[in-house]
Amino acid sequence: MRLEDSLELSISNLSNRGLRSWLTVLGIAIGIAAVVAILSIGAGMEANLSSRLSGFGTDVVTITPGYSGSSQQGFRFGGGGGAVKSGNLTEVDEAFLRPVLGVKYVEGRVSGRRDVIYVDERITASVTGVNPQIWRYTTTAELAAGRYLSPGDTFVVVVGDRIATKTFKRPLTLGRQLRIGNQTFTVVGILKPSTTSSDDNAIFTPRDAARKVMTEVGQREYSSIVVKTTPDANVSRVSEELEKRILITHHVTSDKKDFTVNSMQATAARLTDIMQSTTIFLGAIAAVSLLVGGIGIANTMYMSVLERTRQIGILKALGTTNREVMRLYLIESGLMGLVGGILGASLGAMISSLIPRLGVSVMGMGGGSMTTVITPKLIVLSLIFSMIVGMFSGVYPAKMAADLQPVEALRYE
Repeated sequence: MRLEDSLELSISNLSNRGLRSWLTVLGIAIGIAAVVAILSIGAGMEANLSSRLSGFGTDVVTITPGYSGSSQQGFRFGGGGGAVKSGNLTEVDEAFLRPVLGVKYVEGRVSGRRDVIYVDERITASVTGVNPQIWRYTTTAELAAGRYLSPGDTFVVVVGDRIATKTFKRPLTLGRQLRIGNQTFTVVGILKPSTTSSDDNAIFTPRDAARKVMTEVGQREYSSIVVKTTPDANVSRVSEELEKRILITHHVTSDKKDFTVNSMQATAARLTDIMQSTTIFLGAIAAVSLLVGGIGIANTMYMSVLERTRQIGILKALGTTNREVMRLYLIESGLMGLVGGILGASLGAMISSLIPRLGVSVMGMGGGSMTTVITPKLIVLSLIFSMIVGMFSGVYPAKMAADLQPVEALRYE
């Protein structure tokens, strides 16, 4: 029996079984739809995460005072762990970090929350004192209007988009004045909306001016030190060298360190790994429904052997070999898996495309809408997988059909 004849006969047999075949296909379709939808959501969340983390700058390393034994690479988990050790970052630390190979800029910052008055409104906002010569190179924020801070600036500020447009009843514009503490500052720049809410809700001013309104920070101390690496630098190795340097300046060992070194690259890699593991786990749970669909195919094919025993006997009497009979049944089960895969992939893609339109938000993603990513690779793999499930489910019924003796098969009623 030629392959073309086997294919034609398989399609004919599936058509004759009508509703039973479609119900069996539906089991595979639901499983594939669930897998495709979940994997596309996972891929979308990874893309969303990468986009948002890129706004922080993956070539930036931030050093902050204080260290908890329960935190690593910027992750802090509540409950348990080592005691928090507090330390101070100073101008000595800043100077000692500059010679590190792979470091392009080092900027000590002074930050805190202060009451800000605009006309007759008072709010509490994050105020960050930066080095005007370096800040424009270490920040990922872009200007919407005005200019960045410049050397020689004193009581001037650059404000985030939310501070400028949504925080006060009257929008802030260039040249307007804010009162922070007992000092009056003039707005010289407004930032574009950012992927980081910290920039949108922040006010940036020269470091010396910030010290005048944040007296709790020592004159030679910093709230944080930001390090920008060179384009060809290995951020992980640079982070390790920075940590070694500050251990020396603070005269402490690694188990007694009083600071935290956090690179966004390491944070991004860890979050991506966690998200990929979660997606695979959820995809595996969804794939359980494929097992049910596979059992449905096996049951259908088994019943088909019983119903078509005489037909098998006739085929064998006409010279059809055991291998050809087995191939016939594997083609049938594979076709059911393939059709189920096509329907399931289409349904999964449809569900994935509807999710962003429904405005479903992702917790922890800044309140943005969930995005999904459907790739050709995902569709092709889902079709191949569904066909393999179908053929695997039909192996036993196919072998049973191939082992039938022609004489016994022809006698079967």
